[in-house]
Amino acid sequence: MKCFVGIDLGSTTTKTVVLDEDGRLLGRGITNSRSNYDVACSVARNEAFLDARFHVFENALRESPEVVAQAPWFLEQVRRTFRREQHLRLLDELEATCRVHAESIRPDARAALACLDGIFEDMRLEAVELFAAGSVARSNFFRDLAGSRFTALAEAHGKRGGVRPDVLVGLYDKSIIPVENRAPDGDLHERLGQSVEITLSGCTSSDRLREELAWIAQRAAQVPLVEVRTVGTGYGRARLPFPKEQIRSEILCHGLGAHAVFPRTRTVLDIGGQDTKAIQIDERGVVKSFQMNDRCAAGCGRYLGYIADEMNLGLHELGPLAMRGKRPVRITSTCTVFAGAELRDRLTMGQRREDILAGLHRAIILRAMSLVARSGGVFEEFTFTGGVARNEAAVRALRQLVAENYGERTINISPDSIYTGALGAALFALREEGDHDSVPEGLREGGEEAAA
Repeated sequence: MKCFVGIDLGSTTTKTVVLDEDGRLLGRGITNSRSNYDVACSVARNEAFLDARFHVFENALRESPEVVAQAPWFLEQVRRTFRREQHLRLLDELEATCRVHAESIRPDARAALACLDGIFEDMRLEAVELFAAGSVARSNFFRDLAGSRFTALAEAHGKRGGVRPDVLVGLYDKSIIPVENRAPDGDLHERLGQSVEITLSGCTSSDRLREELAWIAQRAAQVPLVEVRTVGTGYGRARLPFPKEQIRSEILCHGLGAHAVFPRTRTVLDIGGQDTKAIQIDERGVVKSFQMNDRCAAGCGRYLGYIADEMNLGLHELGPLAMRGKRPVRITSTCTVFAGAELRDRLTMGQRREDILAGLHRAIILRAMSLVARSGGVFEEFTFTGGVARNEAAVRALRQLVAENYGERTINISPDSIYTGALGAALFALREEGDHDSVPEGLREGGEEAAA
């Protein structure tokens, strides 16, 4: 099977999209960009091809009359098993790295190591529940899932073991980056096969049905996924190991990607980790004009990450907390340099952090809407893309400001908006292979589409 790949190497996250030769979506992958872009690309690409393999597997299951009724359940179980085993493998690496650092703590090395034993034992037990059927993942990233629990458990185990919690959290901080920066190990097909075997071992179906499921899984694993062409984009695209003709600007990719999902879109706002882009496109997804923030990352994902660190929160916790704000505080600056000082001043004045965060999200969107105005305003349908589009407080502020300044407009927000740039890059790869000027219908899934 021919595959066409788009990689969006962002400053915060790296995304990969895989399309088949008819332009149908096969797989997606995402990871933290880390300090090592090469590893981030490798991880995101592996995740996308894993997702593509699951897609092939799903199609094979649905083609078999004997197992079609079991297909959704079985596929979901294999996915959860694979993610759980992957999570446990990373926990093993994280513990080993933490223990190396703990051995240098004098004179409390033994106490610190004992605390780590308890912390990681609890985290492994929790992994079963974390990936159990019916559970909803709080984050796509190991760092977020592990970091919040490690901090909470360090408090409890540190008090019992006579080790300051901040010492234990310091071990985590030293260890998480090298763990994330290790390239993926092991054979993807082998690990997927192990997940199938684990799932089948717990399956109460008949022997015949289990044999059929195993045979289909083996057959799906043998379908070749041939990478024909790859196009890269994103903040770090200069680091991608592709010829310059296989590199496209973020502006072009986000315009084409938004058009692919929402064909009537004419205005696109992308808020990524390091920059904000307001883009005007025509009926074919071709860029007509654009504006970008030109000086710093103020008001972008990196800024939100800094705020999360200041408040000792996960990035994914900011939006839900801001949604609880009753009286949004007016934020005078979205400069990352001064953000911490202003945040501390507001808290010292007794203002609720929910209200501070609600005001902060409004300030970020106000800054973005000024770019939209300079690019030409809001025409026809408006599409919000990038990682910040997954933040419910940012979406609420956007809806309010569009209504205040432009009246009723249709605002498109796909649940997969973070992949828009990678999707546009994959479409460019597909177009370069042959006559594919039109956008494949299979990509027009829509996501959420509502009037502001």
